[in-house]
Amino acid sequence: MAIGELVKSADFKSEKHVPVIELPEKIEAGKDFVVNVSVGKEIAHPNTTEHYIGWIALYFKPESGNVYNLGRAEFTAHGESTKGANQGPAYTEPSAIFKVKLNEPGKIIAVSYCNIHGLWESEVEIKF
Repeated sequence: MAIGELVKSADFKSEKHVPVIELPEKIEAGKDFVVNVSVGKEIAHPNTTEHYIGWIALYFKPESGNVYNLGRAEFTAHGESTKGANQGPAYTEPSAIFKVKLNEPGKIIAVSYCNIHGLWESEVEIKF
């Protein structure tokens, strides 16, 4: 089984695991822009010691060429503590900002990992 067969996708308005990609309305070739990726925008995802989003990765697939890894954000605090589960002093919410510059049109793809429900992806087409 290929890893692609394990990655799930859905509409983020009906599924809490799907990464939500937010971009500026206008993107220009060769100019920096901000990509905000989060999980749980419409339906909150739990952030507990037992059930959490561990990371979000961002990729770019130009119309001509291979996939490029733009970055990855790790979320490592989920309320764990020596006092017990969900009693810790810190939690990391699954949201990340990436500053990106693209010279070609293509697709931005976000992948998130839930420790219980696996890999989820979404994508947005980039046109200039």
